[in-house]
Amino acid sequence: MKEILEYLFNHHTLSKSEAKAIMIEIAQNKFNATEVTAFMTVFLMRNITLKELEGFREALLQMAVPVNLDASDAIDIVGTGGDGKNTINISTLASFVVAGAGQKVTKHGNYGASTITGSSNVLEELGYGFKNDSERLQDDLEKANICFLHAPYFHPALQSVGTLRKSLGLRTFFNLLGPLVNPVKPQFSMIGVYNLEIARIYQYLLQKDDRNFILVHGMDGYDEISLTHDSKIITKNGEQIYSTEDLGFDSITHESIKAGETSHETAKIFRNILHGKGTDQQNSVVLANASVALYYTNKFGAYDDCLLMAQESLYGGKALKSLELLLE
Repeated sequence: MKEILEYLFNHHTLSKSEAKAIMIEIAQNKFNATEVTAFMTVFLMRNITLKELEGFREALLQMAVPVNLDASDAIDIVGTGGDGKNTINISTLASFVVAGAGQKVTKHGNYGASTITGSSNVLEELGYGFKNDSERLQDDLEKANICFLHAPYFHPALQSVGTLRKSLGLRTFFNLLGPLVNPVKPQFSMIGVYNLEIARIYQYLLQKDDRNFILVHGMDGYDEISLTHDSKIITKNGEQIYSTEDLGFDSITHESIKAGETSHETAKIFRNILHGKGTDQQNSVVLANASVALYYTNKFGAYDDCLLMAQESLYGGKALKSLELLLE
């Protein structure tokens, strides 16, 4: 690792094969905690390159615990995290709304590293038990229209660096990998990114896949459609900026969608929203993300139709039912 670090500190970058080899060795615990921390720090000082991201991703997918699900028509709704905004779990809430609307969801998530409460934290707080057995995950998908894949259960490298990431408390390149390595490889992915440079790298990488993607970015730095400002949406067919009004909503404030101070508080907000007790602003941001996800699967008609489906799912209790069935 010393030679690798010296190479990187001299402003060099890794080839795809070099990045892949290093990630495999990290997963095999070939380096000590100090070495891995120093390696992660390199990517705090500069953006990751496309080749590096490709290599890291290929390594994680190669080493992943295999999953065999009938989920060819599923979607994952996920953000990179690391935007520093400490919002409610918007992508996870939107996942349940989408599931309640009739679209299968294979949600990939993890504990928060640069935030207090990641999707794994909130679901664990609500009583969900993580699993990596394909049969049990398929059962969840069939009964609740959603299953949840806790990333460390499927990726040895993510498990080996989890404590280090949490102790750093900063956004690392592992934030960028999570949305790219769902072991189910769903047909659709809606990925929130915290800046446009990263969005471009994602776009180049995902263009090579057969599967469809939607990249969303809140123009004031959110890794989701936040409704606090305009949003950029990038697909294989191009990109467009949408105002909050374009999406059918009023603008909201940052304070109105903040998470709690603890996982327990955030899980309480999460449950309240699905119980129909969320504020108008909380409901709006969840519905906006769910509606865009439904629309870009190209299965449910016009955007306005998708918005109505999302509203019926949230306010009609269908999203809550999906959560309750998942927790059974």
